[in-house]
Amino acid sequence: MGLKFGTDNWVAAYIETLNNNKAYEESAKTWEGDFLFIIEPEDELDHEVRFYVDLWHGKARNGRTLEPGEVLDPEPPFVFSGKWGNWSKLIDGKLDPIKGLMTRKFRLKGDMKKVMRAVKAAQNLVKTIQMIDTEKY
Repeated sequence: MGLKFGTDNWVAAYIETLNNNKAYEESAKTWEGDFLFIIEPEDELDHEVRFYVDLWHGKARNGRTLEPGEVLDPEPPFVFSGKWGNWSKLIDGKLDPIKGLMTRKFRLKGDMKKVMRAVKAAQNLVKTIQMIDTEKY
């Protein structure tokens, strides 16, 4: 049985896996920008899940889940959000994050041009999610 997606233990495993992922490190070596990920309730997920990751030059310096109603100050420069059903497909490798943005299955708040210049880093960020033994809702 894997770690429940979006929990404190899962986020810790994600950060550790990300920091050991050489493909991510290489593709994100010039990336500077924190992310807040928001998973909106849908189907079997009955509550919002949010987690924050501090990304800097191919490494995650830290990250954590957020409590309900918690606001980060300042808000991270990037917020990636979408419904649970689309996140589930992303976890399973059936939905590419950039294609998901282009088809409006996900939303991005922040500098889209910067993300589009770092497509490989974004894809490796998501592929790292797929490396974790994840239990879904």
